[in-house]
Amino acid sequence: MPERIRHAALDKEKTKEVKGEIHLVEDACKGCGYCIEFCPRKVLEESSEINARGVHPPKVADEGKCIVCGFCTIVCPDFAIYVVEKPCKGGC
Repeated sequence: MPERIRHAALDKEKTKEVKGEIHLVEDACKGCGYCIEFCPRKVLEESSEINARGVHPPKVADEGKCIVCGFCTIVCPDFAIYVVEKPCKGGC
């Protein structure tokens, strides 16, 4: 796990908490599991459903834990997952 994720930031009170919105293109997924394996916060898990390719795509287990690191997007060979930062609501 990267050092920056394991320890709290020294200037934590000055920074805002970033939340992500995960988008899955389920029928593009080939079920390699890289996104599940390399997620530092374990936001994804294997789904019980089967997609058009006949494999179990990932599903979001807890979107609230996503820190928008983008590892899932980077490691996906099929570009079947991407993360966008959620807009800030109510005066961050």
